[in-house]
Amino acid sequence: MIIQQQIDHRLKNAIDVFHMTLDNESYMHNVPEGSESHFKLVLVSDVFEGKRLVQRHQFVYQVLAEEMAKIHALAMHLYSKKEWLSREELAPSSPNCHGGEKGLLS
Repeated sequence: MIIQQQIDHRLKNAIDVFHMTLDNESYMHNVPEGSESHFKLVLVSDVFEGKRLVQRHQFVYQVLAEEMAKIHALAMHLYSKKEWLSREELAPSSPNCHGGEKGLLS
């Protein structure tokens, strides 16, 4: 859980976080047990207020530049506090992986 902790620490030190969940979803993919390759990030902060989606993603990529080189995928759901509360504090569920799972490609 080293990479997950690094991501968590870096984000919490870079911005004022209202809400954050960081889930290691590697188990949903065809990777070795214990991998830290696929993550889902739900991040709520007023730093995103008034910013377009691409600007929000660019900001997170900049903060996590070092960690991004170590992982395969980061699904990001980035909201301002106002957006998060209007969504009733719900983020989309992750889809099932179809790339490389055993039995799905035959």
